[in-house]
Amino acid sequence: MKLNTYISTGVLAILASLSIMSCESDFLQKDPITDITKENFFNNPQDLETYTNGFYSYISAPYTDVFSDNISVYTGASNTDNLLRGSITPANIDGWDWRQLRSINYMLENSGKATGDQALIRHYKGVAKFFRANFYFNMVKKYGDVPWYSNVLGDTDDALYKPKDPRALVMDSVMSDLEYASANVLPAKTNNTMITKWAALTLLSRVALYEGTFRKYHDELGLQDTSAKFLNRAVTASQDIISNGGFSIYNTGKGAEDFRALFASNSLAGNKEVIFLQKNNKDQGVSNNTHTVLGWQWALSGSLADEFLMKDGTPFTSVTDYDKKTFTEVFANRDPRMAETIMPPGYATIPNGDPYMLQPAFGGYLQIKFYPRDPSLRGGWELNYTDLPIYRFAEVLLVNAEAKAELGILTQGDLDNTVNLLRRRVKMPDLSMLAANATPDNYLAKQYPNINGGNRGVLLEIRRERRVELACEDKRLDDLFRWKSGALLGQASKGIYTPALGAMDVTGDGKPDIAILEAPGKEDPLSNVPADIRAKLTKFYISDGVFYLSGGTSGNIMFEKDRRLPRTFIDPKYYYLPIPASQLILNPKLKQSPGW
Repeated sequence: MKLNTYISTGVLAILASLSIMSCESDFLQKDPITDITKENFFNNPQDLETYTNGFYSYISAPYTDVFSDNISVYTGASNTDNLLRGSITPANIDGWDWRQLRSINYMLENSGKATGDQALIRHYKGVAKFFRANFYFNMVKKYGDVPWYSNVLGDTDDALYKPKDPRALVMDSVMSDLEYASANVLPAKTNNTMITKWAALTLLSRVALYEGTFRKYHDELGLQDTSAKFLNRAVTASQDIISNGGFSIYNTGKGAEDFRALFASNSLAGNKEVIFLQKNNKDQGVSNNTHTVLGWQWALSGSLADEFLMKDGTPFTSVTDYDKKTFTEVFANRDPRMAETIMPPGYATIPNGDPYMLQPAFGGYLQIKFYPRDPSLRGGWELNYTDLPIYRFAEVLLVNAEAKAELGILTQGDLDNTVNLLRRRVKMPDLSMLAANATPDNYLAKQYPNINGGNRGVLLEIRRERRVELACEDKRLDDLFRWKSGALLGQASKGIYTPALGAMDVTGDGKPDIAILEAPGKEDPLSNVPADIRAKLTKFYISDGVFYLSGGTSGNIMFEKDRRLPRTFIDPKYYYLPIPASQLILNPKLKQSPGW
């Protein structure tokens, strides 16, 4: 995400002076702070506004699920991928970066000298606390226990070398910051490109759900008795947004087209589903890189494709031989969100153009969610001009439903006002709490064996709904971790099903488009294909060593990387990243992450 255009040159210079790294000599980046900044700034609300505008570069709009079980294969670098393959160690891991925190604490420490409109001063302090809470939330997700710092430290401060604070203390502090932000950030001080009360409450509800479920399912923490406190706050925060925020699900009656509009539109400024927005504008030179979702470094997984329901609301995984459906067959009569997330047969990047061809080396399920459909909004690398939602109302509804289900207080009315609003947008049948709990889906139950109780069935369906509604919005990995379902990451990923070596129709016109063959020259499987069609086939070879078929000459596309470097999830060790070994040398009081 590029910096927003409203960040002034002055504030960039200020933040740059606070962000000079000194990792080799100091584990907390004790950067110099200029006297000019300290003495001549933070005098009024305008100064606070200028400074906090610089924080917006700390948060960006997500448009991928790299790396999670929603991804089939990823050719880039990922700590999670390296973790699962056993190549991460404290000696080679990066991270433990505190520069953002120092800038935020510097503002909060000096904001007390500001005079003027006190409501505005509290507003900008609330914005700063929002960003501090977001920083620490991300640190806790990575490391568990971390040191809590609420002030800027000098070179001789003993606190520089303090041990980690307990997760419970840090998360209570995070919640305190968010409570302040949600109480003091003004509801409509600015438009939805800036932090408002509702954005603060959205983050509060997300954090509360995460921590409540993490504590509930991670019994090794010994914090299960405190999970309900967070779940209840997730309910009340999300309900406040639902009741008082003025937001609604974008639904003009166009079904899948309405869902698509949230991720491929030139402007979302007036969209009532968008709570917090990354605004992109060609004239202002603010853009994104969303065209890379299609066929660049990753594709989506077969397990994600399998979870989209049939159009009648029944599970696809209950269909006879669902796991042997070809690429053109799996899209028939499915939840319309599937074809807005995964490239369907016949999809073209240019209206009335030739179909875009799937890539077996990526598994075949290419991502199109967030791909700019209008060619005029695609200009190349970092030159796409679609607006991107950072927070949207759909997530708030799902938080509300899940937290209530976990607490055992969910009603059918709650489902109708949350999950079923999302289903109705795309003309899917309502979720029935009674039916879901009476016959929990066996496919989902095998994925989440640690769910029990009377709400088991509806909880499984809410998890399905999160996966399909929020796919590619960078939520899946967090969900797996908080549900203590990391074992799903240890499973080898799969792509499309291939009934036999030879030619395949992947565009839906009934004519073969590609061929998967054992090796160049071994074209016997094409002997019955007419010569004119054979000449046009795009050929892919197993001998290239990128993918193979699970059954040898048939089956799902699988990946040689998973066979060569198998994935393994070590529970509970892999729920945390290791702290870099160099930081433990600089601060001997730090203890390494659990299991490392």
